[in-house]
Order: sequence, then structure tokens, then C-alpha cells
Amino acid sequence: MPGFSDIEGAVSGDQGIAHFGDVFREQRRLAAGAALVPLDDRTVIEVAGPERLGWLDSITSQALGRLAAGDSTELLVLDPQGRVEHAAGVVDDGSSTWLIADAGDADALATRLQRMKFRTQATIEVRPDLALLGFVDGGAASERARAAASAPAGAPIVWSDPWQRVSAGGHQYAEVAEHPGAELAWRIAVVPRGAADSLAATLSAEDVAGLLAAEALRVAAWRPRWSAEVDERSLPHESDWIRTAVHLNKGCYRGQETVAKVHNLGHPPRRLAALHLDGSDDVLPSAGDPVFAGDDEVGSITSVARHHEDGPIALAILSRRTPVGDLVVRAEGVDIAATQQVIVPADAGATADIPRLTRLSRRPSAPDPRHAV
Repeated sequence: MPGFSDIEGAVSGDQGIAHFGDVFREQRRLAAGAALVPLDDRTVIEVAGPERLGWLDSITSQALGRLAAGDSTELLVLDPQGRVEHAAGVVDDGSSTWLIADAGDADALATRLQRMKFRTQATIEVRPDLALLGFVDGGAASERARAAASAPAGAPIVWSDPWQRVSAGGHQYAEVAEHPGAELAWRIAVVPRGAADSLAATLSAEDVAGLLAAEALRVAAWRPRWSAEVDERSLPHESDWIRTAVHLNKGCYRGQETVAKVHNLGHPPRRLAALHLDGSDDVLPSAGDPVFAGDDEVGSITSVARHHEDGPIALAILSRRTPVGDLVVRAEGVDIAATQQVIVPADAGATADIPRLTRLSRRPSAPDPRHAV
């Protein structure tokens, strides 16, 4: 049966359909809720069993023990030093918990969960038979995706990205009156592949968008992703991921001590920034390209996109001590001027108001012998 790749104009990229012939038009229609994106760059993991939520709560950064059917959130799996190992969106349907992970992380995440299960009454299964369709809520795309979505427990499985607001137990480091993520009502429907192909057969190029369009909206919303913003050193504080993926008041889990220490007493060593790039040379950087403040290399690009309104934009992970101001990105031997917008400030963390303690080490002065009785 024909699928999304058979729609006129479809151009494949490394991880799926990059675009359908007009990236800017696709972005506008996607933002308006009129287009669907086939998300072949992500994979579904099903976690089933009566103890699934309490167990996931105990081993991840998110409070999941009381997650209600239909509710969405996201989680991180951290190493003992609090560094990000895995990330996933989470939605529960009352019978199973559905994890939406970047394709490059899905198998490793499933393996990690399997190794941490022990005697827990839970099963973990990667589901390649299920496709994922992304859309912005509120338009025709939403109706089409929800109608096609899998509903084993009676309700369509649709993940609502929590990035629009600070989640319960979370904390936002970005010091902005209006966060750009508040405008992006991003949703992902879990759809049987047969149903996805049947839906694709009814659509034209006007009804779809490619991964480049979805990435442009994500970058503009400052939204971190495992496949882009995570490396072997990443702490969730550095990309402001505590606002939606970490519950600061839940019980202990692996890496929790570091999360608490950095948030309450210290500062993350790096920070995420948004860059508006000079497009006059028509050179777009790639992930990994270095960022300079004067002659000093201060970080690297993590994500880049051409936005239909903002032009060329990027996210970059920088040293905490990088000065606030204009930077330079070096790509293909070309220096590209970049206007920096701070996402995570240099003084992020150390949020606890710790009272000063009376110094107990001082000994009282010896009594004056003249006053002895």
C-alpha cells in the first residue's frame, strides 16, 4: 500500500522524509495545525504490567506513580553522576505506558529498562509495527491523526508535549516573560502502520510536512532533544530540561543527588543558548560546528534550522562563562555572525535560600580573673 513517501514531492533524508518540496510552506501549515509529519526518526516502546508506573517512577527523573490515563509527560534516565543517558515522552492509556524515544536511543533505552526490571511485574517491548505522526493541535491535522491513532484501551494514544509550560515539580531557568515554547502545542499520535498508510493515501502535499519543518518549530521553541542536545556530559540543567522532564520533589532515583546539588547549591558547567544567524553567506552550520567569542572557542552547535519567520536559527551548548553578546559560528571555513539569546543563564542553579549558620568553632573568651568569686 502506498505510504507518505509516495506523496508527490516527498524527498527522503537520513532519518525519514525531509520535506515535500517547499519547506517554508510546510512550516506555516504545520504551525497552523493543517499538516501532519511522519516521524520516522522516532520509535515507540510499550511498557505494560500492573507495576509499570511505580517502577518507572523509581528509576527515572519524573514522578509517574500517579500518572492518570490520557496524561502526558516526559522522563530522563540518568547515570549515577546525573548525566542524561536516555529521554522519552510518556503517555499512559490505563493499561500500558507508551514511551516515545528518538530512533537512535530506543533500543538502548529498552535494553536499559529491561536490565533494571528485576522482579517487577512489567514488560518492555519496542513496537516497530506502530508509526508516529506529529502535528500541532487545533486544526484538521489533529482530527485526522486522532481518528487513525491506536486505541487499545478505548482512547486514542496521543502524546501532548509538556514543553508549553513548566510541569509540576519542575523549574524554568530561562528568564523570559514569554517563553517561545508556550506557542507550540506539539502532539504525537501513535498509529498502526497500516492505518498510517491508509491515511497517507488520502492526503496531498498540502496536508503534510517533513522533518525539516518539525525541527524548525522545535528549535524556535528552544526545545531540547536527545538526538541533538545530549552528549556524554549533558546535565538536564544545561538545556533547561528541568522545566518538564525532572520532578525536583519526588523520591530518590539514580542521579538525583547530582540534580539536587546543582540546582540547589551550584551551577551547571554549560548552558544552552539560542542563536540568530547571519544568512548573507547562505551557509548553514551543522551540528558540532564550533562557536567562538572573539578568539576563544566557547561551545558548539547542537541544532540548526531555517525558520519561515526568523530565518536561520540554531541552538548551541556553551561554556557557562561565555560572555552574553554576539558570537561567531565557524562552518565550512566561513565565519557566521550570531546574535545570542540566553536560554540558561550563567547563574542558573543555586536556587536554595540557605540561611547563614552561627559559627560554632569560636571558643568563648576566658573569664576575667578580676571577677572571680
